[in-house]
Amino acid sequence: MEVFGRLRINLSRWIGFIITVLVIFSVSSRAFYLPGVAPQDFIKGDSLKVKVNKLSSTKTQLPYSYYSLPYCKPERIVDSAENLGEVLRGDRIENSPFEFKMREPQLCTVACRITLDAKTAKEFKEKIDDEYRVNMILDNLPLVVPIKRPDSESIFYQHGFNVGLKGQYTGSKAKKYFIHNHLTFTVKYHKDPQTETSRIVGFEVKPFSVKHEYEGKWTDKTRLTTCDAHAKRTVTTSESPQEVEDKKEIIFTYDAEFQNSDIKWASRWDTYLLMADDQIHWFSIVNSLMIVLFLSGMVAMIMLRTLYRDISKYNQLETQEEAQEETGWKLVHGDAFRPPTNSDLLCVYAGTGVQMFGMILVMMMFAVLGFLSPSNRGGLMTAMLLLWVFMGIFAGYASSRLYKMFKGTEWKGIALRTSFMFPGIVFAIFFVLNALIWGEESSGAVPFGTMFALVVMWFGISVPLVYVGSYVGFRKPAIEDPVKTNKIPRQIPEQAWYMNSLFSILIGGVLPFGAVFIELFFILTSIWLHQFYYIFGFLFIVFVILIITCAEIAIVLCYFQLCSEDYLWWWRSYLTSGSSAIYLFLYAAFYFFTKLEITKPVSGFLYFGYMLIASYAFFVLTGTIGFYACFWFTRLIYSSVKID
Repeated sequence: MEVFGRLRINLSRWIGFIITVLVIFSVSSRAFYLPGVAPQDFIKGDSLKVKVNKLSSTKTQLPYSYYSLPYCKPERIVDSAENLGEVLRGDRIENSPFEFKMREPQLCTVACRITLDAKTAKEFKEKIDDEYRVNMILDNLPLVVPIKRPDSESIFYQHGFNVGLKGQYTGSKAKKYFIHNHLTFTVKYHKDPQTETSRIVGFEVKPFSVKHEYEGKWTDKTRLTTCDAHAKRTVTTSESPQEVEDKKEIIFTYDAEFQNSDIKWASRWDTYLLMADDQIHWFSIVNSLMIVLFLSGMVAMIMLRTLYRDISKYNQLETQEEAQEETGWKLVHGDAFRPPTNSDLLCVYAGTGVQMFGMILVMMMFAVLGFLSPSNRGGLMTAMLLLWVFMGIFAGYASSRLYKMFKGTEWKGIALRTSFMFPGIVFAIFFVLNALIWGEESSGAVPFGTMFALVVMWFGISVPLVYVGSYVGFRKPAIEDPVKTNKIPRQIPEQAWYMNSLFSILIGGVLPFGAVFIELFFILTSIWLHQFYYIFGFLFIVFVILIITCAEIAIVLCYFQLCSEDYLWWWRSYLTSGSSAIYLFLYAAFYFFTKLEITKPVSGFLYFGYMLIASYAFFVLTGTIGFYACFWFTRLIYSSVKID
């Protein structure tokens, strides 16, 4: 009773503390930023070399290498060093023939001249049909196309420029394919007022389709009549576009202009990271936060007051006969801690959930502090994988502790299943999806070497750490139940329709899903529409809300279940909050049909395959939170009453 008295007194204080911490995290995530790379200073005339990245499309979700199309190539193609996350994302960063000098404008520089054949023309047409974009990088900044919004004066940035477009000449009904073969680069720089050095703070492009013309026979010194630096003739429109057809000659050209900018180097990513619906995002998150915190406080107060009254009443009963006449959660004290069916599997999933929780918590802290900057490409994915394998020690510890409480004796067996069940299922799905990508000859296919590295991380780091954690956990004294378990199971009375297992489990998943619903839209948009996501302060708030709601809904439904004399709470507590993964997958399907324009079957398989992995991981995470909340709750209430 004293425990509940203290909890009730300190509840408002804790809620106030949580709100304060969340506000600090959300503010710091927007104000504090660690770029992750050192700034590079340039003086006038320094060489600037543009790197090319993958060709990407929101319609197919299949990235391709830049040189998979017959674009202009340098004398020797050199791959940039790629980390594990970049390879898994399908990034392929290479050098290019585009080169210019700092603060020295260039006009009409010819990159190369090619003649299409039937095969290359078909390749260009397919990429134009699928709306592929070309991605480039300068000084670690991605190339963007500034586009003015039709309804306002503001400008938003499209990442990468389209390979080409499909249209028709004036007076012609037949649609033709046109390629963007002239690029007008704009490099924005911030000049140091005390020195002559400058730092690059922006990299923009305006693509044009131009049918270049020249006189006489083509040589290295041929001057174009459509674009000539000597005559100050520049490309400003695409009135006579370059058609893509067999035997067509294409001349690739580019301009480079430089603009002084007031934006400082430390803030150069701000324009990339600004989200279009930032105001909606902010107010929706605050609204969700306040509603859920208010609901959490209300439910917690109701639960504490109800339990306080129950415990007082139970402890005032003087005789065993009076206790038997009572109904409620105290009656099932002799069965509440009876090991559930498939207890080994529950231990495995609880341990895996602890591993998942630890990974996300640490990753979120690093992200909020700015260490996982988008300038460090692939950093987020690499951090997730490394944290996952190193958190294996906590997975082994949690699963073996629970296993020993259930009177298990073979700790090596439970460690083996914890090591392989969740990663094995995910790896099997990932392997099938990778085979589909490989069949499409996409750069998104994970190479054999990287796949081998993942297996080495799994078997060489994660598995041994799980065994170490299991060994340490199993050597600890077993967790003792607060009450003794009867030898003969008590018969469970017939339950009301609303306490049906399936119904209560499905209802229990609604609130946790509602907590992440708003943020889920932005996350899916950033992943599948190739936009940057860096509002980790909001994400951390949502993560805390998710923890509160999962624990809260699981405890409430567990309490109602015990009050109706149903003591089979172990698995139901896991599935109650874990069922939110069903709604996540259903929302992913809704998002697919309403927001995406994917038409290829392979791309559809990829989307639902990856969302199945995400939903499975979400199930393990939320289920574990709900399970441990109920585990704490039941031990607390049964240790607070007098049991004869």
